[in-house]
Amino acid sequence: MDSKVKRFFDTLQNKKVAFIGVGVTHTRLIQMMAGKGIDCTLCDKRTAEQLGDVADELKACGVKFDLGERYLDGLMAYDVIFRTPGMYYNNEKLTAAREAGRVVTSEMEVFLDLCPCKKYAVTGSDGKTTTTTLIGEMLSAQGKTVHIGGNIGKPLLCYIEEIAPDDCAVVELSSFQLLSMRQAVDVAVVTNVAPNHLDVHGTMEEYIGAKKHLVVHQNAFSRTVLGADNEITRSFAELVRGDLRWFSRQGAVERGAFLDSEGYLCAAGENGVTRVVHRDEIRIPGVHNIENYLTAIAAVWGEVSPENIALVARVFGGVEHRIELVRELDGVKWYNDSIASSPTRAIAGLNSFSHKVILIAGGYDKKIPFEPLAPKIVEKVKHLILMGDTADKIQSVVLACEGYNPEALSIYHVDSMEQAVAKANELAVQGDIVTLSPACASFDQYANFELRGRHFKSIVNAL
Repeated sequence: MDSKVKRFFDTLQNKKVAFIGVGVTHTRLIQMMAGKGIDCTLCDKRTAEQLGDVADELKACGVKFDLGERYLDGLMAYDVIFRTPGMYYNNEKLTAAREAGRVVTSEMEVFLDLCPCKKYAVTGSDGKTTTTTLIGEMLSAQGKTVHIGGNIGKPLLCYIEEIAPDDCAVVELSSFQLLSMRQAVDVAVVTNVAPNHLDVHGTMEEYIGAKKHLVVHQNAFSRTVLGADNEITRSFAELVRGDLRWFSRQGAVERGAFLDSEGYLCAAGENGVTRVVHRDEIRIPGVHNIENYLTAIAAVWGEVSPENIALVARVFGGVEHRIELVRELDGVKWYNDSIASSPTRAIAGLNSFSHKVILIAGGYDKKIPFEPLAPKIVEKVKHLILMGDTADKIQSVVLACEGYNPEALSIYHVDSMEQAVAKANELAVQGDIVTLSPACASFDQYANFELRGRHFKSIVNAL
């Protein structure tokens, strides 16, 4: 075992460690740490009955519990506190614990501190999951052993003892994770920044500041990849130390990756410009996926050969819930784009289709304005099916949008995903496309976008 990793686990032997919230990441992490003899307590708003089998599994490992509505009241009793990404870093109880000298951290922060191999980190408002996956696919194609984690993949800290110096770690980082991060990585990637999660962050300034954390802590030996076509990410350039690379779909760059006038994805650097692959060879659809490939190329250029990058473009079929073709039935294609939990992401999804679609949208209100989405709906949608907390808000901006024609765009309200699919199936004719691209989070009806997407797919597949 790496000596730094061993020292970390040794320091926890005489500490009381709390884990706020339980999920895929914390369940495995708590089990691992309890197995090392560490004093572990789960703090969760839910009761043992609500936690179900997870509570029984953790109890069998010797884990203690502090459950219920007042689960944050006892934080001062612990030396080290691990928060889930969903627990807001600036929560007043966590702030009080930090001010009292308690260690407040997260699985991903500790992993990045301890990881012995090359680290790639990806953040952004849109495209970060696909970009993270593409970087991993490209490195794997080059023969590297790749570990993917953060917002996707497995909790990497649980496997820290198995990671070798010659491996690669690729992590997706949300704004919630980045709020408290101060770690440098080898390659930092910011895909784009647009309004998102303002229901938690409160201000756009805090949201942008969280994204900046990935850049400002880079060192002189690192690489930073920024989007040249996004005004906010362009502004991050002045903060960069080390090797700055750009990606652009709209124009050539001197260092990084760009789309040329003939449709080739190109890499630019010390040895000039290399055409890597043509846009028509990319298997997954959508202009935004061209941008995701350009981002990944800029991140791995020099580590992965042009041939292996092109191979990934030709064979990679995409990530679940990202313009995922569910089925074709009676000449109608059904797509699951449940990841589109913001207006900008929904716009990107709609831009993937060449003709008007039937759109299922709406959900939890993250306090993001829908006005930018309205013109794209007017342009790209023939039937709009709305559900969830934001249905009225989306309808109001569409009705107020210049160019809206009720004869060209019909609007329907439904109460559930079952009703939404049934209405879409009723309206669709041969040659139509139906897409779930909500432009909103799922939390009004689902725990996460994955469950929303899988529910949608199960209903569509049962038609």
